[in-house]
Amino acid sequence: MKTVLVTGANGQLGNSLRRLSVNHKDFEFLFTDVAELDICDEKAVNDYFHSHKIDYVMNCAAYTNVNKAEEDEAVSLRINSDAVHNLGLAARVAHARMIHISTDYVFDGTECRPYVETDLPCPVSAYGRTKLAGEDALGVTCPESVIIRTAWLYSEYGNNFVKTMLRLAKERDEVRVVFDQVGTPTYAGDLAEAMLSILEQSEQGHYVPGVFHFTDEGVCSWYDFARKAIELANIPCRVVPIETKDYPTPAHRPAYSVLNKAKIKSVYHLAISHWEESLKQMMPLLTNPQQ
Repeated sequence: MKTVLVTGANGQLGNSLRRLSVNHKDFEFLFTDVAELDICDEKAVNDYFHSHKIDYVMNCAAYTNVNKAEEDEAVSLRINSDAVHNLGLAARVAHARMIHISTDYVFDGTECRPYVETDLPCPVSAYGRTKLAGEDALGVTCPESVIIRTAWLYSEYGNNFVKTMLRLAKERDEVRVVFDQVGTPTYAGDLAEAMLSILEQSEQGHYVPGVFHFTDEGVCSWYDFARKAIELANIPCRVVPIETKDYPTPAHRPAYSVLNKAKIKSVYHLAISHWEESLKQMMPLLTNPQQ
């Protein structure tokens, strides 16, 4: 039985992996968060690898507060890059394969067609810079890794855009949401399924390292996303489209960050759901999250 270390296990993606892992009984999953393993501590990481036979690492840990990263870039860099360096180095020494999650924020959002993996990254926020630094660190320490860039993650777990919009919609007669930032919502459960599929295929002899893009299918603005979530929740709240300039934030966000998924679909033979379908299936779980 192969052992899989999952970091950031208390986050949206980590919890989704925890829920779905019961369907993958050929693996032993070690779910850790900072209380069990501080991945920013190189010695702690090395000690953990020495005391456990790790075959795979799924790094779901990240500093994801995009606005706060502007003032806490050093802290963000420790989690999004230094910790990745620690994990990558330990994984290489242990001959373990690593699946690492990155972000659409490595791009500046000035393109007008979906970004492919070979497009030149140009982050415009501290969060994007630190996540790109993590990709670069892994390229040095464990180049045979799979790096998956994703976007607009939401789930029944933790805090996310969907939960925020539904809370505000219950409190107000209208909510104002930007319509000039375009991307693709991604249900954490779908991303977790993709990661587990790569894990299974690796054990069957099909493992292709490199950078991949994964989101759900389709394209929308944050306004469209909020409107659909509130509609599905049957909350009588008006959603008003506004421009980014009318909702200034500390961090600059890409205006267009749609990711082209052709590579991961071709290499790993993945069927990907449309974002509206996944959102509709997730909504009932908000009142009764699956454990």
